[in-house]
Amino acid sequence: MNEEDSFEEKREKLNELVLEKGNLEMKRFFNLDTQVYREGALTRKTKELLGLVASIVLRCDDCIEYHMRRCHEEGVSDEEMNETLSIALVVGGSITIPHIRELFEKWQKLKEV
Repeated sequence: MNEEDSFEEKREKLNELVLEKGNLEMKRFFNLDTQVYREGALTRKTKELLGLVASIVLRCDDCIEYHMRRCHEEGVSDEEMNETLSIALVVGGSITIPHIRELFEKWQKLKEV
């Protein structure tokens, strides 16, 4: 099992656990999270880039990983990723730099797969 499969499998397993054991409010929130990333006035690709910026600014490593992978699936180019990371850096400040460093490394590896 590679790192990508491991991340996806763990996320799916833990989501299933929350949906099984969580209360109605948790289930509704999870559903809302799924719904807002659907195609609409904004493309899925744009929404994933927005999610990535928010995740970097909030410094949530799992969220960064998830949205980075979704950006890859949505066909985000290196140029689009660089502009997105520039926005995250300006909004989040220098404290986001370690997360951006990690993302660059993971983005390169993801593209090689």
